Amino acid sequence: MFGYYRVAAAVNHTTVANPAKNGVEIQKLIEEAHSKEVSVVVFPELTLTGYTASDLFLNQTLLQAQNDALQDLLEKTKQINTVAIVGVAIMEADRLYNCAAIIQSGHILGVVPKSYLPNKKEFYEKRQFVSGRDIVRTTTEMFGEEVPFGVDLLFYDGAEMTFGVEICEDLWAVTPPSNHMASNGANLFFNLSASNELIGKHQYREELVRTQSARCMAAYVYSSSGVGESTTDTVYGGHAIIAEYGSTLAENERFRMDSHLITADVDLEKLRWLRLNESSYGDARRKKTRTVKLGTLPQISTLQRTINPHPFVPSAFGDKQTRCEEIIHIQAHGLIKRMRHAEIKKALIGISGGLDSTLALLSTHYAFKMMGWDTQNIIAVTMPGFGTTSRTKSNAMKLCDALEVTLKEVDITDLSLKEFEAIGHDPDDHSVTYENVQARARTSILMNMSNREGGLVIGTGDLSEIALGWSTYNGDHMSMYALNSGIPKTLIKYVIEYYKQNETIAPIIDDILNTPISPELLPHSDDAITQETEEIVGPYELHDFFLYHFIKYGAKPEKIRYLATLAFDGVYDEATITKWLKTFLWRFFTQQFKRSCMPDGPKVGTISLSPRADWKMPSDADVKAWIDVLEG
Repeated sequence: MFGYYRVAAAVNHTTVANPAKNGVEIQKLIEEAHSKEVSVVVFPELTLTGYTASDLFLNQTLLQAQNDALQDLLEKTKQINTVAIVGVAIMEADRLYNCAAIIQSGHILGVVPKSYLPNKKEFYEKRQFVSGRDIVRTTTEMFGEEVPFGVDLLFYDGAEMTFGVEICEDLWAVTPPSNHMASNGANLFFNLSASNELIGKHQYREELVRTQSARCMAAYVYSSSGVGESTTDTVYGGHAIIAEYGSTLAENERFRMDSHLITADVDLEKLRWLRLNESSYGDARRKKTRTVKLGTLPQISTLQRTINPHPFVPSAFGDKQTRCEEIIHIQAHGLIKRMRHAEIKKALIGISGGLDSTLALLSTHYAFKMMGWDTQNIIAVTMPGFGTTSRTKSNAMKLCDALEVTLKEVDITDLSLKEFEAIGHDPDDHSVTYENVQARARTSILMNMSNREGGLVIGTGDLSEIALGWSTYNGDHMSMYALNSGIPKTLIKYVIEYYKQNETIAPIIDDILNTPISPELLPHSDDAITQETEEIVGPYELHDFFLYHFIKYGAKPEKIRYLATLAFDGVYDEATITKWLKTFLWRFFTQQFKRSCMPDGPKVGTISLSPRADWKMPSDADVKAWIDVLEG
């Protein structure tokens, strides 16, 4: 389903040195995983025997009992197409290896030996086992069949999934095998582990799994031995973790007495395309590997994953505070560098009382205060026109007064009327010409005033407007430094809210945040906003959602639509989402010419549309292929 796979980490109740009894618990968990539409489930290290069997691994009876239990497990799971990764001890060339057996539908698809054997403190694996890190291009015989055996094995389904297997200490090594597997296309890793509990160790373990998933741009599923292992010298808590690209998706409660599993839906399609879009992944050195084709896997009927409707906005309040502070500093230092380099001491901002100009003014003011510059050198220019309301104008003026910046007012109505006359436009014709004349008049005033004052014109347009091309070419599209160009609309208001810590301006900011977004270019009769942007181009929260998934990893339109129906369930129906997604795509393609010559501005998040930094696209690309998918 759109590149999503359900994976699981299982922790079985262990009875040390009793493979038959352990096999029963493993079978139950495989059946449960299959009933939950899990594609692959991983178990703890040396699952059938128990990790703590110690020197009993050197006893023929235990190994025979393990092999019997494994053969029985294969027989009883013939009708199950969920892949299970089970820990076993394998005798090969008169050596004993700590291994992972990858099984599906009653067959062993491959066996991966452990590379790094701990031999210190409470762990002495080299007493029983031999490292398999040099085993490649080899097979081993199991139950009368030749089975691929080695650390060079990857398993794939012919679609989005390619997974590799590590065993416990492999992950803790200086160079984990998963690094090399990732460079060969593995986007999913499973780790069978036996990690004992020490104070604080579980936190480090979770961090290790999470950060390795980020480093490899992959998903990582980890299962560790639990209750039932020997407590002679150590205690095992049965830690299970599922992470994806630096985020933990699921984590169990340790020290449970029962057998259990956790599941999560990982987006492997996204991970594959992130590698193309965001990193130097392609420069990683490849090694020779063998691939094993999986059989048909269970399919997810319903996605069990929360889709964030506002991907640019952090969900936790504390994170919002941190994010806002970072954004403000990026904006401020970008502006400071530009002004100092140009030896300019004044900044000019067209202030409307809307969200974007408010943030530009606040961040510019922050930069001036940081540097100890005179805030009177911030020249805020309000330029009322045919559609300006007293509410927005009043808020703009109050904010300028509270921040102690220089406020200038230039009414553009007469200037616009003269322009209409010059080009032969009827003032009663409220078409795009009527609006754009006003937008260009304002920009012309700011540019000319900047020459007179020796100042820098600060652009106020945000990332969402740049994506949609919601600006007048060579009007508000142009500035000398586009301060908001890296911030989407859904994040703008959170950054503005940060400034409410200043109690003097908090009431003003509240009213600005509650004012409908509008260019205020069309006349009004009762001093009320008659032109609401989101009624024309669609809700910005939808467009920001579309933008994130379209740019971040090149998601297909049908996937974006599907995810949006989940993220905005109960807010927008599928027809509404489709309508505005088509609008987004059409505007994004047709308005590239504006982005091709947009002014400099600081990149803030991972997504930027600057033609110099992140996004290069022909201005005459055809959107038909993308629209056809939605209409098909």
